[in-house]
Amino acid sequence: MAQNQPESLNPLEASRQPDEDLVARLPTREGWSTPLTLYDNCWLRSHMVSKFMLVRDNFKPRHDDIILATHPKSGTTWLKSLAFTISSRSRCTFADHPLLTSNPQLVVPFIGAMGGDLDHLDTLPSPRLLSTHLPLTLLPPTVSTVGCRVVYLCREPKDAFVSRWHFDNKIGTGAPISLEDAFDMFCQGCSPFGPFWDHHLQYWNESLARPQEVITSYM
Repeated sequence: MAQNQPESLNPLEASRQPDEDLVARLPTREGWSTPLTLYDNCWLRSHMVSKFMLVRDNFKPRHDDIILATHPKSGTTWLKSLAFTISSRSRCTFADHPLLTSNPQLVVPFIGAMGGDLDHLDTLPSPRLLSTHLPLTLLPPTVSTVGCRVVYLCREPKDAFVSRWHFDNKIGTGAPISLEDAFDMFCQGCSPFGPFWDHHLQYWNESLARPQEVITSYM
């Protein structure tokens, strides 16, 4: 009698499995608080690479989605609060408004992380208000073709860098990174979701191509 063989993944499950061999071959270096891995010219926290690799192939944008895009420490919480308040004003009253009891980071899920797992996003009713730190090249190409709207907020890089440095030293488990070392890495483009200006340029070019659907703002 033939030995039992492990069941193979069905096509949908297989598509949601990252290529672990590819992940292992990607360039990796010590980061600010955790190691960073370079994937498609974007530095990501190494422990998140597998999850973010699935986004481009498996996230399904809808034509009425609103995607809030930011580089980390660039006013994400502020942008989420404003966008959620505006988009929910017809169905929420002040007495039971979700922002009275929930953090803006939770009421507007990230694409592919922090409660924004792709299976969960598929269950959300339209129109969806979503957010991402990913550059445009790591999102599905259909983001540019189905008509969903994108709001991109860019912060003055010096302020974004200093905020990132304080944040990573606060959450890190190892020795704090010095300001000088962090600054050198930031200028090299080696920071979470960096390089900083490449990230911004992708969305800026998208706003030029789709000015009615993509808006970029600065703070």
